[in-house]
Amino acid sequence: MAKQKSIALIYGDWDESYNDLPRWVLGVQLTMPGSVVVLKTSPVRVGGQVDESQAYFHRHFWTFPPCIEAFRHCKPLISIDGTHLYGKYGGTLLIAIAQDGNSNILPVAFALVEGENAESWTFFLSHLRQHVTPQPGLLVISDRHNGIKAALEAPDGGWLPPSAYRAFCIRHVAANFALTFKGKDARRLLVNAAYAKTEVEFDYWFDILRSEDPAMCDWANRIDYSLWTQHRDEGRRFGHMTTNISECVNSILKGVRNLPVASLVKATYCRLAELFVRKGREAEAQMGTGQQFSQHLVKCIEANMKTARCFTVTLYDRDNSEFTVAETTPTGSFSLGTYRVSLASRTCDCGYFQALHFPCQHALACCAYSRVTWTSYVHSVYQISSVFNVYRMGFTPPIPEGFWPPYDGPTVIPDPAMRRAREGRPRSTRIRTNMDDADPNRPKRCGLCRQPGHTRRSCPQVGGSSQTGHR
Repeated sequence: MAKQKSIALIYGDWDESYNDLPRWVLGVQLTMPGSVVVLKTSPVRVGGQVDESQAYFHRHFWTFPPCIEAFRHCKPLISIDGTHLYGKYGGTLLIAIAQDGNSNILPVAFALVEGENAESWTFFLSHLRQHVTPQPGLLVISDRHNGIKAALEAPDGGWLPPSAYRAFCIRHVAANFALTFKGKDARRLLVNAAYAKTEVEFDYWFDILRSEDPAMCDWANRIDYSLWTQHRDEGRRFGHMTTNISECVNSILKGVRNLPVASLVKATYCRLAELFVRKGREAEAQMGTGQQFSQHLVKCIEANMKTARCFTVTLYDRDNSEFTVAETTPTGSFSLGTYRVSLASRTCDCGYFQALHFPCQHALACCAYSRVTWTSYVHSVYQISSVFNVYRMGFTPPIPEGFWPPYDGPTVIPDPAMRRAREGRPRSTRIRTNMDDADPNRPKRCGLCRQPGHTRRSCPQVGGSSQTGHR
């Protein structure tokens, strides 16, 4: 209670905040025409009669023009998830998260709802599809919540194949797995199998899992492989196996879940405005130095080139298209030894070329052998110009509230049923699972460049063009 009172002194009364939303809708649409804001209310009944002067807050969807434009230049996938509110009133914040070609995450749409169920997810996903993500062939990464399943499988929702495809977040799959099968080793084997980019590698990890306990494989086999394994996703994941919800909340929306609703929605505008300025400046500066691709792509290519020098390449056609590549020294924990590479179809037996949409180490060896540039085999989303276009539009300063149009509708009030427990310090509604346990064998990495062996303070990338950005 003390914390709620302190927040109310700074950000406004919790109850009155709900009635600030209708005016915020008018204000943001005046500030940035094209903003999509949908506020739903439910009737207040007094003595069996509807009170026309008041209405309960029900659901609220919003997105901004820069977010809509940004998604056109992001990877063709969207992650969706929900996170609890921790203020005086409960509820759930639903978020749609995109990712640019430099592996920066970007929330592009939001909704405040009563909780995660089929109706609330349908409300969110219908507006998301209509206003933000109309592109065909889109991939949706989510957890296995039945409400999401119902919304995505609705015949008129626009989310059925081939218009869109669904994939599961492997962290949630692993968490569900850990509820039945204890032990980090088994969970790690399942995750390794999910990340495998070829069927051969998948079978390798799955056989080890089966040797531990056949029931583990039986559990995994009840889930369609196309939903949780990378080797069956046909390259739609771009290597992304999780929803990134925790990273999004912690890095971009930190603290907003504790605010009154009007302050929460205002915070999304300001946080996104800051993000667009920061990331737009980074991309613009990198373009100014003549860079062609994102820092993430460059690092991956440089790492692949180091091993590509040690391969033996054999050409099989006159068009410099079909090759075999033999590894003189096996790379990684799993190796086939020899790989077929087709530059024409952009495929390699290792699976990385088609999964990540840029040349793997074997494809780079073929490019070097045939003296062709590897840059033509990189997906356009990794170009630094595409990354800049994500943040190019930007936000405008919000018009002061005194200039907002007047609102003359019913007073919007919170639903008393959504009131959180009054006594004691609010308990976290997050359910901890085995996936919350840190891996003791996992090496610590620099928070800036994500490489092991040093910290952010001693990072060799500081001062260069590769700094900043959340991975």
